[in-house]
Amino acid sequence: MPREQKQVRELQEGSYVMMDSAPCKIDHYSTAKPGKHGSAKARVEGKGVFDDKKRSLSQPVDAKVWVPIIHRKQGQVVNVSDGEVQVMDLDTYDTFTMRIPEGEEFSSDDNIEYLDYEGQRKIIG
Repeated sequence: MPREQKQVRELQEGSYVMMDSAPCKIDHYSTAKPGKHGSAKARVEGKGVFDDKKRSLSQPVDAKVWVPIIHRKQGQVVNVSDGEVQVMDLDTYDTFTMRIPEGEEFSSDDNIEYLDYEGQRKIIG
Protein backbone atom coordinates (compact mmCIF):
# COMPACT_ATOMS: atom_id res chain seq x y z
CA MET A 1 0.00 0.00 0.00
CA PRO A 2 1.37 3.42 -0.88
CA ARG A 3 1.48 5.05 2.54
CA GLU A 4 3.91 5.91 5.31
CA GLN A 5 3.79 6.41 9.06
CA LYS A 6 4.16 9.80 10.75
CA GLN A 7 3.69 11.11 14.25
CA VAL A 8 0.48 13.07 14.80
CA ARG A 9 2.50 16.21 15.70
CA GLU A 10 3.93 16.23 12.12
CA LEU A 11 0.50 16.60 10.48
CA GLN A 12 -0.59 19.94 9.03
CA GLU A 13 -3.78 21.42 7.64
CA GLY A 14 -4.00 20.68 3.92
CA SER A 15 -2.02 17.43 4.14
CA TYR A 16 -3.41 13.89 4.04
CA VAL A 17 -3.99 11.27 6.74
CA MET A 18 -5.78 7.90 6.91
CA MET A 19 -8.96 8.06 9.03
CA ASP A 20 -11.32 5.06 9.27
CA SER A 21 -9.29 3.34 6.51
CA ALA A 22 -9.98 6.20 4.07
CA PRO A 23 -7.56 8.86 2.81
CA CYS A 24 -8.64 12.27 4.13
CA LYS A 25 -7.47 15.85 3.62
CA ILE A 26 -6.94 17.67 6.93
CA ASP A 27 -9.24 20.69 7.36
CA HIS A 28 -8.46 21.50 11.00
CA TYR A 29 -5.67 20.54 13.42
CA SER A 30 -5.53 21.54 17.08
CA THR A 31 -3.71 20.39 20.20
CA ALA A 32 -4.68 20.40 23.87
CA LYS A 33 -2.15 20.86 26.65
CA PRO A 34 -0.98 17.76 28.49
CA GLY A 35 -3.03 16.87 31.52
CA LYS A 36 -1.82 15.82 34.95
CA HIS A 37 -1.36 12.17 33.88
CA GLY A 38 -0.78 12.22 30.16
CA SER A 39 0.65 13.68 27.03
CA ALA A 40 -0.66 16.43 24.82
CA LYS A 41 -3.55 15.38 22.58
CA ALA A 42 -4.22 16.41 19.01
CA ARG A 43 -7.61 16.65 17.34
CA VAL A 44 -7.59 16.24 13.58
CA GLU A 45 -10.66 16.93 11.45
CA GLY A 46 -10.75 16.09 7.78
CA LYS A 47 -12.81 15.24 4.75
CA GLY A 48 -12.55 12.05 2.70
CA VAL A 49 -10.65 12.68 -0.53
CA PHE A 50 -12.80 10.33 -2.59
CA ASP A 51 -16.10 10.19 -0.64
CA ASP A 52 -16.29 13.73 0.89
CA LYS A 53 -17.32 12.31 4.31
CA LYS A 54 -16.26 14.30 7.37
CA ARG A 55 -14.12 12.38 9.86
CA SER A 56 -12.18 13.20 13.00
CA LEU A 57 -9.32 11.69 14.92
CA SER A 58 -8.13 12.32 18.47
CA GLN A 59 -4.71 10.95 19.39
CA PRO A 60 -1.69 11.77 21.58
CA VAL A 61 0.74 13.95 19.58
CA ASP A 62 3.43 11.24 19.76
CA ALA A 63 1.15 8.49 18.36
CA LYS A 64 1.86 7.19 14.87
CA VAL A 65 -0.72 7.40 12.07
CA TRP A 66 -0.73 6.28 8.45
CA VAL A 67 -0.36 8.96 5.78
CA PRO A 68 -1.49 7.97 2.27
CA ILE A 69 0.74 8.78 -0.70
CA ILE A 70 -1.72 10.28 -3.19
CA HIS A 71 -0.41 10.96 -6.68
CA ARG A 72 -1.42 14.05 -8.64
CA LYS A 73 -1.53 13.10 -12.34
CA GLN A 74 -2.33 14.61 -15.72
CA GLY A 75 -4.83 13.16 -18.18
CA GLN A 76 -6.60 13.97 -21.41
CA VAL A 77 -10.34 13.59 -21.97
CA VAL A 78 -10.98 11.07 -24.76
CA ASN A 79 -14.78 10.86 -24.61
CA VAL A 80 -17.67 12.41 -22.62
CA SER A 81 -21.03 10.66 -22.07
CA ASP A 82 -23.78 10.50 -19.41
CA GLY A 83 -21.94 12.30 -16.59
CA GLU A 84 -18.73 10.34 -17.12
CA VAL A 85 -15.48 11.00 -18.93
CA GLN A 86 -13.07 8.55 -20.46
CA VAL A 87 -9.56 9.74 -19.62
CA MET A 88 -6.14 8.77 -20.92
CA ASP A 89 -3.24 9.12 -18.47
CA LEU A 90 -0.58 11.29 -20.14
CA ASP A 91 2.32 9.29 -18.60
CA THR A 92 1.20 5.67 -19.02
CA TYR A 93 -1.41 6.09 -21.81
CA ASP A 94 -3.84 3.92 -19.78
CA THR A 95 -7.51 4.79 -20.31
CA PHE A 96 -10.21 4.66 -17.64
CA THR A 97 -13.61 6.17 -16.85
CA MET A 98 -14.34 8.72 -14.09
CA ARG A 99 -17.43 10.58 -12.87
CA ILE A 100 -17.60 14.25 -13.79
CA PRO A 101 -17.66 16.45 -10.65
CA GLU A 102 -20.88 18.42 -10.17
CA GLY A 103 -20.89 21.75 -11.97
CA GLU A 104 -17.99 20.83 -14.26
CA GLU A 105 -18.10 20.41 -18.02
CA PHE A 106 -15.52 18.74 -20.23
CA SER A 107 -15.09 18.11 -23.92
CA SER A 108 -12.81 15.79 -25.88
CA ASP A 109 -9.11 16.77 -25.86
CA ASP A 110 -9.41 18.77 -22.57
CA ASN A 111 -6.43 18.27 -20.28
CA ILE A 112 -7.33 17.53 -16.66
CA GLU A 113 -5.58 16.97 -13.35
CA TYR A 114 -6.66 14.14 -11.09
CA LEU A 115 -5.74 12.39 -7.84
CA ASP A 116 -4.93 8.67 -7.81
CA TYR A 117 -4.68 6.40 -4.75
CA GLU A 118 -4.87 2.61 -5.07
CA GLY A 119 -7.11 2.73 -8.15
CA GLN A 120 -9.41 5.40 -6.71
CA ARG A 121 -9.41 8.51 -8.87
CA LYS A 122 -10.90 11.98 -8.59
CA ILE A 123 -10.81 14.90 -11.04
CA ILE A 124 -9.51 18.09 -9.43
CA GLY A 125 -9.00 20.41 -12.38
